[in-house]
Amino acid sequence: MGQSGGMTDYAYSTAAELVTAMENGDVSAVELTTAAITRIERHDGDINAICVRDFDRALAAAGTADTARSRGEAGPVLGVPMTIKDSIDIAGLPTTWGFPPFKDNVAADDAVVVSRLKAGGAVILGKTTVPLALGDFQSFNAIHGATNNPWDLTRTPGGSSGGSAAALAAGFGALSMGSDIGGSLRVPAHFSGVYAHKPSIGLVPLRGHTFPGTRPLPEIGGDLGVVGPMARSATDLAMMLRLLADPDEAGLGLGYRSALRPARHDDLGAFRVLVLDGHPLVPVSSEVRAAIDELATRLEKAGVTVRRQSPRLPDLAENARSYMRLLQSSLAAGFPPEVYAAAQTTAAALDPSDTSLAAERARGVVLSHRDWVAADTVRAVQRAQWADLFTEFDIVIAPVSSTVAFPHDHSEPVRRRTILIDGEKHDYLDQTAWGGVATAPGLPSTAVPAGQSAQGLPIGVQLIGPFLEDHTPIRFAELLEREFHAFTPPPGFV
Repeated sequence: MGQSGGMTDYAYSTAAELVTAMENGDVSAVELTTAAITRIERHDGDINAICVRDFDRALAAAGTADTARSRGEAGPVLGVPMTIKDSIDIAGLPTTWGFPPFKDNVAADDAVVVSRLKAGGAVILGKTTVPLALGDFQSFNAIHGATNNPWDLTRTPGGSSGGSAAALAAGFGALSMGSDIGGSLRVPAHFSGVYAHKPSIGLVPLRGHTFPGTRPLPEIGGDLGVVGPMARSATDLAMMLRLLADPDEAGLGLGYRSALRPARHDDLGAFRVLVLDGHPLVPVSSEVRAAIDELATRLEKAGVTVRRQSPRLPDLAENARSYMRLLQSSLAAGFPPEVYAAAQTTAAALDPSDTSLAAERARGVVLSHRDWVAADTVRAVQRAQWADLFTEFDIVIAPVSSTVAFPHDHSEPVRRRTILIDGEKHDYLDQTAWGGVATAPGLPSTAVPAGQSAQGLPIGVQLIGPFLEDHTPIRFAELLEREFHAFTPPPGFV
């Protein structure tokens, strides 16, 4: 923390550091909030991460937090400035998911996670940008425009929680909330050099992360999707998970909190790690593989048990194909009739022998219930295989995406886009397979910084852990943060 205008600059402090500073009387919540607002006004014109500003209510909440602290109250988010992804309801603010017809869709109630954050005294600065329908590795839509990566304004910060990741990287608050069904927490964290945690399925209540214009029900969206925390430190992720992981007060949903287990180990050398740097269906760039290899080598030198293969590992190709079907089936439930009819025609024209991921996505849009059950059975078998694997290992390290953050590409249709991997063009949407490694079986996955590319862009990895053992990958992330890699501010923003 440096000096700015006679006051310590807390822009890149963690939530834990901010709470300590406020408890020590070094700074007030109002001062922190005012500084965050000033920073957003100064820098967000270039980044465009904050799509809805709620500064008046933020300052009022900060004042309330200062009053509470003066009465002796305390808490891990009391007075901490933060942001929330557009798709998560905040009472009185728009929830659009990037759809122009919903630009004036104002939420009547807070999402469960927002209610819990507010109850803890968090100061919500506003909402962050998303792609249309949360369906892209970039964050742009016709309402709010495109969000730029603070590391390189010509590149994407990721999607669909890209606005949240960009806000954290730019110093717009210490915390954020995002969501993930295809890597939407993890990809932005990887592209923007921050931390994110995709919880075990059902652990954090989803109510209020709801498509605009529909009733926020606890059980909706729980087949694959989750909401989860983003931060600039692994310790803050652990704190956020403890704050948010309770059953929905509505009495519905899964509510696994009572089954959430502590971290398996507290010492780095005690962990047993399986390292993945390749996928049978999706190539990985040489610079991402090199970062993973360097991390694996450093872990071995630190006494960690590291293996690079295991017969217990589920078939990643089978995982990806069944995941594409389940994912597209879930997303297509809300398609308009004319879009669904066109998808039926496309799927009917597929060669039955075509098992490419693009073909599986097309089939998934119009999946019959019979075929959905078949895909779900594959998932159930693989869940059992993952459980078996985690008797031998504690953590699986894997890529989040095949490349670092790439230049903006808003060409339509999305399915025709390509992505360059070591100079060769590959299917843009196939990158979703890396998200599906943890998403399909519902496993927790923590995205952490692991290095930088030759161009100085962040490279992250995901730490996949056993079901309902979310604190195991988060604890491992804390140890990596302490020993090897921590958040680094992008040049020009300190």
